[in-house]
Amino acid sequence: MIHLIAHRATPGQIREMSETYSFLIKIVVDIRRRILAGGGEMHADCEAALLAAGSEQDDLWGANWYPAEQQIEFESLINIRPRLGNRSIIIQSDDLRNKMAAITHELLGGVQ
Repeated sequence: MIHLIAHRATPGQIREMSETYSFLIKIVVDIRRRILAGGGEMHADCEAALLAAGSEQDDLWGANWYPAEQQIEFESLINIRPRLGNRSIIIQSDDLRNKMAAITHELLGGVQ
């Protein structure tokens, strides 16, 4: 199940977002609006949910969240954006990774 998260997630939301992959949650973070979508089978599913909710494509970046370890992995096919200077599935910019980590920890951190 995909959830749009604008405030700290509940344990129930974490459980539902973990239904597809028990050990990780696919997330897409809107770095401008400071919200994220999590859950589902692919990052593209989360991306579509955020676009439908009014996000802009250039603000969306994908990652994996590991609730048990409270860690983020900055890897997703949607991150391949040569026009924005990212030519890899891994986010290259330290600044962008720091913003994503801060938003993710704010919204998902400490919740299991």
